[in-house]
Amino acid sequence: MKRIVLGLEYAGDAFFGWQSQAHGRTVQDVLEAALAQIAAEPVRLHCAGRTDTGVHASAQVVHFDTRAQRPSSAWVRGVNALLPPAVVVRWSAEVGDDFHARYLASERQYRYILHNAPTRPAMLAGRVGWFHLPLDEARMAAAAECLVGTHDFSSFRAAGCQARTPLRLMHEARVTRQGDYLLFDFRANGFLHHMIRNLVGALVYVGKGRYPVVWMRELLAARDRSRAAPTFSPDGLYLCGVTYPARWPLPGDGRIIALPQLPLV
Repeated sequence: MKRIVLGLEYAGDAFFGWQSQAHGRTVQDVLEAALAQIAAEPVRLHCAGRTDTGVHASAQVVHFDTRAQRPSSAWVRGVNALLPPAVVVRWSAEVGDDFHARYLASERQYRYILHNAPTRPAMLAGRVGWFHLPLDEARMAAAAECLVGTHDFSSFRAAGCQARTPLRLMHEARVTRQGDYLLFDFRANGFLHHMIRNLVGALVYVGKGRYPVVWMRELLAARDRSRAAPTFSPDGLYLCGVTYPARWPLPGDGRIIALPQLPLV
């Protein structure tokens, strides 16, 4: 058996999330079907981070085991020829059987792209979020700084989250503006279900002046989801980087920070 790792890019608005479902219209379903044709045997995928319906990825990492003897190009060009346009394999590599795409990931990076203008986006509909009122990015950036460090993120955790603990180490939380677009960048050792979308919702409340910057610290201390803002739309959320220990021979040394190429300015 060989263990193969792949780097993926996909547009989440074309699928019902990552994880396999009975109707077969998920990223995992279409990719496993394409891989099975190339491998001539069933294939089961394991991913670095399971994305929800509407959430995109510019640097998802997955692995699978196979008995098939194929050149690396077969797992890229061969599989891509069988995939729908909204998902593509960017690279492949063979790794040892002690590699695991999910459990060995030391960091994950997400970016949320928010169109901040009076009217909704058209050409980027489904690919960016939208908020119509003016937002103060300086207040939002200051509030985001409150999130850095190890915290209990229960106030930003979905009710159905299955994580064993709400504690996460946030390495980076930034808000910057590029023209009419606000970029929310988060890098942590892991994320809870809906955590980023809940964080963005809270930061938008701060940006529009509904709450002061210190409210973010109060929410962390409260550990109460009911006190925070509603969950924000998935449209602008991208998994854009996964970090692994340097010993793994992955493209980019396993540190993939491929951000979505969108017309931000």
